Amino acid sequence: AESLELSLNNKKDVSSCCPVRLNLAILMFFGFAVVYALRVNLSVAMVAMVNTTEPVPAPNSSVIHACPLPSGYLWDSETQGWLLGAFFFGYLGTQIPGGYLAGHYGGSMFLGLGVLGTAILTLLTPLAAQLGSHWLFALRALEGFGEGVTFPAMMAMWARWAPPLERSRLMTLSGSGANFGAFVSLPLTGYICQTLGWPSVFYICGGVGCLWALFWFALVYDDPRTHRRISKEECDYIINSIGPQVGHGWSVPLVPMLLSVRLWAIIIPQMCFNWSYYTLFTSLPTYMNIILHFDLKSVRFGFASSSVSSDFLIERRVFSVTVVRKLFTLAGEGTLPAALLVAVTFVGCNHVLTVTFLTLSTTIAATSSCGVFINQIDIAPRWVLRGDDIIRATPPGRLLGQQQHTLAGWKKVFWVAAGINLCGVLVYTIFGSGEIQPWAMTEEEREEAEDKAKRSRSIST
Repeated sequence: AESLELSLNNKKDVSSCCPVRLNLAILMFFGFAVVYALRVNLSVAMVAMVNTTEPVPAPNSSVIHACPLPSGYLWDSETQGWLLGAFFFGYLGTQIPGGYLAGHYGGSMFLGLGVLGTAILTLLTPLAAQLGSHWLFALRALEGFGEGVTFPAMMAMWARWAPPLERSRLMTLSGSGANFGAFVSLPLTGYICQTLGWPSVFYICGGVGCLWALFWFALVYDDPRTHRRISKEECDYIINSIGPQVGHGWSVPLVPMLLSVRLWAIIIPQMCFNWSYYTLFTSLPTYMNIILHFDLKSVRFGFASSSVSSDFLIERRVFSVTVVRKLFTLAGEGTLPAALLVAVTFVGCNHVLTVTFLTLSTTIAATSSCGVFINQIDIAPRWVLRGDDIIRATPPGRLLGQQQHTLAGWKKVFWVAAGINLCGVLVYTIFGSGEIQPWAMTEEEREEAEDKAKRSRSIST
């Protein structure tokens, strides 16, 4: 509340025609587009890499191929499931450490190195695939290990760069690069596989990631006060709006965080939403190829940016931060996206309706980026740990690896995804909050909050 007051009192038109914080958001947008292109490219390329026409040889077969067959690798559905889920084994391991270290040392280094490391490993994907599925699994897990720090690093940077009244639009702009990258990379990957061959997918994506890292390290700074090209007006505006930034040091209020209902009200819905999201983007190309018989060039999706009107509602004090976050979460993860997922199960083999419903579901879901997905910076701006991946790491890939790629099996997947989405929304609607939590306050902030509470009680009596 105090940060909001500072923003309203200090809000003015910064003279720069292109604010540095906007440049940062745009560069993050393209960075996360690269991140998600590196993440989902295997989902489409897998269709071209795997030989689906020749049966897997029996365990006691005497036929041994010294090199992979030209028509593709003989990976069964379970092996493909492990390979698609391998990324999330590594991704799980660096979420919390990445957020903690980014908050302590600054996010720019971790975000840049996370993308650069993943891009370099992506260049080695064709070699790993040739060596065998175990090598490819290890490589994908290492890629996930590198990418796991990217979103926590983004949160750490916006804690220092985003004025409260611009927080939603800046974080939405930068984070929407993830959706953009996923949606664009799916059709492009299919096209590249058909025209240049599937190894080119990984060479191109890896090269683009390395190129982006050069711009990132050359242009980005952790703090407005250390930026060489920022105007004094913009720097003062950001610092005065956010207020004093007190580092969290090495101590972590671990027990209060684990017992915080408000924090778990953020973690659980994010985990639920990501189940659906990664179910779609990790294995949907396989579903379209095997069940609907799409060719690779037909795997296309629509894209729409999420709304940024939440900042307007907060700035005009139409609703409180808590209400705004819940409204956008309900819109993005509520009844309509879940209903569209269920609707897919009733259209059977209708290509047009299947793609339409899935596109609408994921597009509408993007509005939750102004809700629960930035709520952690509301309740704990000093602690930018990202908790949405604590438990989500492998279920989608493993679940889809176990089912036998039948239409009936996929119906169960869509029903489960819709139900999990609704459960997450229910938890956040009941327990979510936009107020800073006591365990995230400094001693001075805690004493001031107690004084305000005492004054309000005395006035009411």
